[in-house]
Parts: sequence; C-alpha cells; structure tokens
Amino acid sequence: MRIFDPHIHMTSRTTDDYEAMRDAGVRALVEPAFWLGQPRTSVGSFVDYFDSLLGWERFRAAQFGIAHHCALALNPKEANDPRCTEVLDVLPRYLAKDGVVAVGEVGYDSMTQEEDDAFARQLELALRHDLPVLVHTPHRDKQAGTKRTLDVVRESGLAPHRVLVDHLNETTVRMVADAGCWMGFSVYPDTKMDEARMVALLAEYGTERMLVNSAADWGRSDPLKTHKTGLAMLDAGFGESEVDTVLWHNPVEFYGQSGRLALEPVAAGAVDAATGSSVLRGER
Repeated sequence: MRIFDPHIHMTSRTTDDYEAMRDAGVRALVEPAFWLGQPRTSVGSFVDYFDSLLGWERFRAAQFGIAHHCALALNPKEANDPRCTEVLDVLPRYLAKDGVVAVGEVGYDSMTQEEDDAFARQLELALRHDLPVLVHTPHRDKQAGTKRTLDVVRESGLAPHRVLVDHLNETTVRMVADAGCWMGFSVYPDTKMDEARMVALLAEYGTERMLVNSAADWGRSDPLKTHKTGLAMLDAGFGESEVDTVLWHNPVEFYGQSGRLALEPVAAGAVDAATGSSVLRGER
C-alpha cells in the first residue's frame, strides 16, 4: 500500500511518527499552515513557521524517505486577529517557492467578516499564482459553513477542480460533490470521521475526487489513519486499485495541478534546513 497523506501537520509530530508512517507505506504528504495552539503575536512568527515548513520539515521527512510538500496561508482562526493579517502582504513571496503546492488552509472558523475578507483575498492569490486551494470547513455549523464556502469559491472565478474542500462528513459531502470540487475527509480520533464511516461514504459516492487524510497535529490524533482506512477498505471488499486511487492517485492528481509536486524526497543536503532554500539550485 502506497500512501500520500494530503493533510497532516508534521511540525507537531516526532521522528518516531515519520518512521511509523514510512513503515506503513506513506511516501509523500502535504503539510498545510495551521494554528499552532496559541495566538501568534506578530507576522514574524508566520515567517519563521513558513521557513521551517519549507526547510527543516522537508529535511526531516527526507530522512525517512518521505516527500514533504506544504500549503501556505493565513489560517481561518487567525484571520480574526489583527496582529496576524499583515501576513497576507508577505504570503505572495512564499507562494512562489518550490515545495509549495497549494494555498491553504483557508476558509472559515467562526464565519466572521474578517474570515470572509481573508478567504476572498487568498483565493485571488491562488488565481494569481496558479495554485490549487485547500479549504478548511468550520467545526461548528458545518453545513452552513460549507455552503458559504462554495458560494465564495463560485464568486472567486476559481475552477472547482482547483479546490479541495476538507473536513467533510455525511452532511456536507453531497453539496461539494455536486459543486465539482474535490472532497477531503479527515479520519481523526473522537472527532471528524472514523474508518467505518469513511468506507461507507466511499461505497456510496465512489472514489472519484475523494481524498482521505489523517490531519494529525498536536491534538489526540493518529498519523497512521490513512493506512488504517486503506485496510478498512480492503476488509470491506474494495480492490487494491481502488485503495491506490484514494490514497495515492487522487492526492497526486489534485496537488499535481501546482506543477511543483516532487514525489522523490529531497536529497540530503539539497535543502538548507535553516532557511528553506534549495541549496542545489542556489535559491535564496
């Protein structure tokens, strides 16, 4: 089983996690920018974080044979904090870098006007930089948040096949499927989805435009949930090719729209872990 985890926050995980993921078949991943668990107090905090995703995290993953990519954005929760919103002026120079395969996570947390403004502005950046978009749907009032998300995407002019709407469940999947966007599901202990529910949705909706992720982070989570979902699919009668479609081909197809997907891990020494620069290409 080969696995591409399309949404996981490895900055919160250990090298033991990387080793277990490799042993389970994970060969590539995307790490979206997210809330670190406490408020950031300046734009400089984002700059350091983005640099670490482009440098140090790629280096860590490569040591375990895993190709690391990232999606960068002002996340919805911090879009409400005026100390953070200036990062939108810094973001364009990061969206031009190797290893950045999407704008994300963007979308809604509390569905405020500030989140509306940040969401629309970052969809414009995605169009300008020709990047796909990873959208976070809110944990509260998910149906209304997903509907509003799809309305904003339509208004932006971004093609639906360039948008992955994540954290879906049984109540929201149909509207996203009908909108033509990619459908993302987080298999996460206690909240979001579990393996059995995920398999039931795949049986109902098929495997086209469906992505499964672990969303593992600093909370109680499991970076092997993609692997466990694949096993549950096999147990339910899905074929190996269908598992491969969901866990590998679909994330490759979606993020491949960036033109920057590199499925071989960055060679040791090719990334300056302190700056995120590609040493071999001399980028600064």
